[in-house]
Amino acid sequence: MDPAARREERRWTPPKIALWVGISLVGALGWLMLALARGEAVNAIWFVFAAVATYLVAYRFYAKFIQDKLVRPDDTRATPAETSYDGKDYVPTDRRILFGHHFAAIAGAGPLVGPVLAAQMGYLPGTIWIIVGVILAGAVQDFLVLVISMRRHGRSLGQMARDELGIVGGIAAFIATLTIMLIIVAILAMVVVNSLGESAWGVYSVGLTIPIAVFMGIYLRYLRPGKVFEVSMIGVVLLLAAIVSGRWVAESDWGQALFHLDRPVLAAAIIAYGFLAAVLPVWVLLAPRDYLSTFMKIGTIVMLAAAIVLVRPQIDTPAISEFASRTDGPVFTGALFPFLFVTIACGALSGFHAMIASGTTPKLVEKESQTRMIGYGGMLMESFVAIMALVAAVSIDRGIYFAMNSSAAATGGTVEGAAQFVNSLGLMGVNLDPATLEETAKQVGEESIVSRTGGAPTLAVGLAGIMHRLIGGPGMMAFWYHFAIMFEALFILTSVDAGTRVARFMLSDALGGINQRFRDHSWRLGAWLTTAIMVAGWGSILMMGVLDPLGGINTLFPLFGIANQLLAAIALSICLVVFARKGRRRSLLVIAVPLLFTAVVTITGSFQKIFSADPKVGYWANHMAYRDALAAGKTELGLAKTADDMQAVVFNTAVQGSLSILFVVCTIIVLIVSLWRTLQALRGVNLLDTEAPYVESEYFAPSGMVPTASEKELGGQWKSYLAEHPEKDLAGGGH
Repeated sequence: MDPAARREERRWTPPKIALWVGISLVGALGWLMLALARGEAVNAIWFVFAAVATYLVAYRFYAKFIQDKLVRPDDTRATPAETSYDGKDYVPTDRRILFGHHFAAIAGAGPLVGPVLAAQMGYLPGTIWIIVGVILAGAVQDFLVLVISMRRHGRSLGQMARDELGIVGGIAAFIATLTIMLIIVAILAMVVVNSLGESAWGVYSVGLTIPIAVFMGIYLRYLRPGKVFEVSMIGVVLLLAAIVSGRWVAESDWGQALFHLDRPVLAAAIIAYGFLAAVLPVWVLLAPRDYLSTFMKIGTIVMLAAAIVLVRPQIDTPAISEFASRTDGPVFTGALFPFLFVTIACGALSGFHAMIASGTTPKLVEKESQTRMIGYGGMLMESFVAIMALVAAVSIDRGIYFAMNSSAAATGGTVEGAAQFVNSLGLMGVNLDPATLEETAKQVGEESIVSRTGGAPTLAVGLAGIMHRLIGGPGMMAFWYHFAIMFEALFILTSVDAGTRVARFMLSDALGGINQRFRDHSWRLGAWLTTAIMVAGWGSILMMGVLDPLGGINTLFPLFGIANQLLAAIALSICLVVFARKGRRRSLLVIAVPLLFTAVVTITGSFQKIFSADPKVGYWANHMAYRDALAAGKTELGLAKTADDMQAVVFNTAVQGSLSILFVVCTIIVLIVSLWRTLQALRGVNLLDTEAPYVESEYFAPSGMVPTASEKELGGQWKSYLAEHPEKDLAGGGH
């Protein structure tokens, strides 16, 4: 593009200035209302205004600063999609389609579950971390990892760790990334189990998504190749039909017999599904679920945001709750610092995203300047999902919230026990009765909502409570509830099989050092063997959580959050070394500040989980308390009501404590090595250049979601050129 034309498009004009001043004022007003409404009801509309306005300002100014001062994209440089085009893994992909693909891949259960659990401490701490954290940490990590992987031929995070940190840091990073991946997939599967357990309607409807996805894969591959929008619309219609027919099936005797599954049985079914889905060709399940997920995720969240603006529900949850200053919360234990930050996890910062940003996405980018929109912008969209989940959680009655998110061991699994337990918490203004829980369950078409932990059912109740006021009235609450369950389970299952597939590739690369055939992904025996090992790993953690008498999601999610953000610390440390070696100095603070905060939060959380003497917080303290009680002949302790329950706690806490030690030791090694490499680079020593060689680009594509006037003009010229030279159309035409 002509530099003069680019400068003219970027020139500040009075209308532009007025627009950004207006957006800033709307955001400031939203934050003012949220921060000053303490002790009183606050309208949910201010969450939407504060979040959207802040995201827009951050993307326009802070992300632009990072792009100009740190990344410095060069659109004359060919990306891997152009230089290594193969029509399979390396393909220049339209930036709008790639944005949807990237968002579908990163937005798993985390932005839905973490904010719901964090609502225990009130709405304000979670809101601040979700919005501020994503701007300064989460989106920065996603943006920069995508950039450095793209400039290194789309290398994975583990490969880049070995290249940048050497053998010691590389091995520590590999062990951490592989084991953390197992925890992440296990937690994703557990969310599905907790949302569908003992729900015939939910199991039937979500179960139907499997044949629907297979049909879509066959339709797109053989019947109507390339008709992505068409097949997605067919899929959405079939999904809605599955939800509507689910009520009839759930009310029938045969439906109850077939689809009313206990959680251990459902967990076994998901383990089997995870194995089969990960070894099947990608077009059978994974690709169709991506299509459906993109439409369902963004469409549902935008629909919920619009409903909040129109319905304007009042939020009675306090800005900062009683549990913000305590460590004995019934939803999760531990103090606000550091456990709020690790519990929210993916909504603000997620190491899992670094695996995606160094996976398929960097192999599909058309132009370097598009990485800001895809990496930074995609993470802002996920943060908005987290804000909507938080609003849905705090919009429901507080008594119902705690009854749903406390473990069955605490509530007894009955409405009477749940009401008694919640009322014993001493919450201001809360007086829960069993009839309220029974009526709420009836309204959403479930037998019970007691101890439906994991976040997904709570989000579904909140969404149904808002949406029925806009469309359908009280009679539609059951539909909206199961629509939300379908919405959540659909893309969480996608993350389960995608995560298993990524873990399989990582293990194959490692075993390739022993037997070269493992690196050949077309070798079916190797694929089945490595998949079985990975599924056995996360499946055993899943069953451990499902059978945990203390509530698996309640005790495992803090470990998941810590592990996920330890992985983020590893990703940020690699970015720090890379950009230090490129000669950046003051702009390294963009990476160093979130890295320091993340390291302090996660290492503090890890040390508390390992060394705390409080059994409610420390895994080993809990382990010793139950082990000593068993040795003393006791058959009941705390929430464990039998000797078998106590033995399960002893085993589970030993596993959780051991994993905590492994994660934090590996991460500390990576942090020390990366700090040393960064100091070397700042002194001009060991300046390795691991980027792929520069190749001049012969490909054109716009930078942002909406092309500028000059880009439109160039786009017209590019189309004319492709008409004369179809062999240059790497996106499809000539191939």
